[in-house]
Amino acid sequence: MKILAIGDIVGSVGCEHLRRVLPQFKREQDIDLVIANGENSADRNGISPSSAEHIFASGVDVITTGNHVFRRRDIYNVLDENPFLIRPANYPDSAPGRGLCIVDKGYVRVCVINIMGVVYLDSLGCPFACMDKLLEQTDGAQIVLVDMHAEATAEKKAMGYYLDGRISALWGTHTHIPTADETIFEGGTGYITDLGMTGPIRSVLGIKPEISIQKMKGKLPVYFENAPGPCHMEGIVMEVDHKTGRCQSIRRVRV
Repeated sequence: MKILAIGDIVGSVGCEHLRRVLPQFKREQDIDLVIANGENSADRNGISPSSAEHIFASGVDVITTGNHVFRRRDIYNVLDENPFLIRPANYPDSAPGRGLCIVDKGYVRVCVINIMGVVYLDSLGCPFACMDKLLEQTDGAQIVLVDMHAEATAEKKAMGYYLDGRISALWGTHTHIPTADETIFEGGTGYITDLGMTGPIRSVLGIKPEISIQKMKGKLPVYFENAPGPCHMEGIVMEVDHKTGRCQSIRRVRV
């Protein structure tokens, strides 16, 4: 099974670029399943019903999120109603939505899990203990994929080793910069610390450079604006054996 995981989609410009390039990329690469992080897909911050709808309509099967998922209250009902829009599972059970979904492709069932790190981010439930519980809820899925939305690279890497041989692949999101450490661990789990982002090339993590500089120099609150201009889509393509669940290949992509 060929799987595409796409890094954080930033604003309407990122959504528009996704619509331009994803359908053709899927055809050319014979992609069977697409998972994208959409927590920054609304302009300025968060995810909205319209940006989520745009991402799904562009050819994404599952949208994962992160620490900005609850910034816009109009997404709460969508999180509850759409099983393929998921949020980090280690938020309290009282939070809208769920942290796991099952995609049934007929010949294979794929479980997609969203988890969030706690180093330099919100104080949520322990992601390691949460993963232990979630792996008991995969409903017999042959392939298990994890988006770990986290700030600290060490936390992502530790989780990768912790889950090696228990899942098919884990990738990191949140930092918007692709890392060059894609690998397959000894137990057959594919891994990369961060996918990168889908958004404006001339930007600071999707934000206009001059605004980010102003914030860092002046230390005062600023109104963040997404940068305009040409974009790229970053992520990974993996091949996973649908019988064993082991990752067979992993490579970075930028479109």
